[in-house]
Amino acid sequence: MPRGAFSAVGVAAALSVALTACSSSGGAPASDPGAAAQGGGSLVVGVTSDPDTLFPWKATQFTAVNVLQNLYGTLTEFDKDLNVVPGLAESWETGKDGKELTLKLRQGVTFADGSAFDSEDVKASLDKIMDEKTAAVARASLASVKSVKAPDKNTVVLELSGPDAALPANLATVNMAMLSSDDTEEKLTTTPNGTGPFTLGKRVPSQSLTLTRNDKYWGTEKAKVGSVEFRVIPDESSIVSAMQSGNVQLAVFNDPLVAQTAEGGGTISVAKTPQLNYHVLQLNAQRGELKDVNVRLAMQCAIDRKQVLDTAALGEGEVTGPMTAPAFKSDPNKRPCPTRDLAKAADYLAKAGKPGGVTVKTIVSQGEYATSVNEAQNLKAQLAEAKINLDLEVLESGAFVDRWVAADFDAAVALNGGRPDPDGSYGRYFTSDGNLNKVAGYSSPALDKLFAEGKATDDQAARKAIYDKVAAELEDNAAWIWLFAGYTYTATTQNVQGFVPMASGSLQYLRTTSVS
Repeated sequence: MPRGAFSAVGVAAALSVALTACSSSGGAPASDPGAAAQGGGSLVVGVTSDPDTLFPWKATQFTAVNVLQNLYGTLTEFDKDLNVVPGLAESWETGKDGKELTLKLRQGVTFADGSAFDSEDVKASLDKIMDEKTAAVARASLASVKSVKAPDKNTVVLELSGPDAALPANLATVNMAMLSSDDTEEKLTTTPNGTGPFTLGKRVPSQSLTLTRNDKYWGTEKAKVGSVEFRVIPDESSIVSAMQSGNVQLAVFNDPLVAQTAEGGGTISVAKTPQLNYHVLQLNAQRGELKDVNVRLAMQCAIDRKQVLDTAALGEGEVTGPMTAPAFKSDPNKRPCPTRDLAKAADYLAKAGKPGGVTVKTIVSQGEYATSVNEAQNLKAQLAEAKINLDLEVLESGAFVDRWVAADFDAAVALNGGRPDPDGSYGRYFTSDGNLNKVAGYSSPALDKLFAEGKATDDQAARKAIYDKVAAELEDNAAWIWLFAGYTYTATTQNVQGFVPMASGSLQYLRTTSVS
């Protein structure tokens, strides 16, 4: 989630987008008459869940993140190839010893309420994100920052405890959004005030949320549409029907079967994009039977990941280890059980003193992504053959996120967002002082040391070797059970142009999308 001393490795060469062109679809009426009057028309995006928060520092739900990316700005951004590029910071420079990062801010940027953006807003934002009381989900990404200084209105200096190669990329996520120093969380949960290409228009809870073009946006190009409506439709198949009838123009599907149905109708185009996101069975090593590494390893050995992929996603994707970014990709064959081994699973259960089996209470999200329940049911069937009972509790997406953030689960069937840099993906989870370590349920001195080493060098070959060791530590201890990385399927009607799907799953290119 920057062309300074550090840069994220571009992943364009390893990520392809296959676009299958189909024929036409009818247009939809503008959902916001005021926006339509501005010119540019209206785009309706079908989503299966309502944003569970509008406060960017605490957003983890995919829909919330996608909405907030279009309302708020960050110091750095990712381009379409996931290179780090300037955002609200137009440039930055590191000190010779790597212990200082100086950012030069864009001038003339304003928030949605018309107030000016400057270094005091950056300092206030970063200080609050680092404050444990804020409970910001990206706090660990600023672990190297000792202090933030604002020597003048257009300059911010971060004093670091040591070199941090991951920092520019970590600053690009919406969980690091820059807020006005005058704003509070209470205010922003109902009235977002960002520097993004859109501002909040109308919201009808559980039905729709409309964004309106920000004509004062600092970017060289203003958004091409007058408004974007995120329309909540309970399931992906119903979204296809809405697209076929001309009421929705864009949607991103997770279910390949739904994507095939959409494409087969001949009125919708579908772009297939490999994802950094990964499907995973998260295990909380701080709870119940899962405190024993042998139980966790038994579960790992009892699962045929390819069977999960084939059952839930029609084989669309690949079995994965922890690291999904091409520059750091893990080898899934380097794990205690690269293929299913029920005999070894039984041996691990015997070592745990549980030869008769165990029960693991497992939460599952229904609605946040389409394949979750099928994944859970397949995992339950496979593990039952190893005398491991997954006691499934299916929750709507908001309830799932609440339980997940509170670490109120033994296991969780999850789709987690991946990032171009491994520290951004996992530093907050698997370090002992990571702010999501309670959710991850696992850390060790070895991992703390490895993550520190991974940030301390910008040599990509050295970093790859370090994160290979991180992956091995996670797999050898069955911290979680990584399953597969799949695709997203971006469906558009014929009258939509200019949207760019991203391997991160971001909808940031709604700003370049037009409707004819």
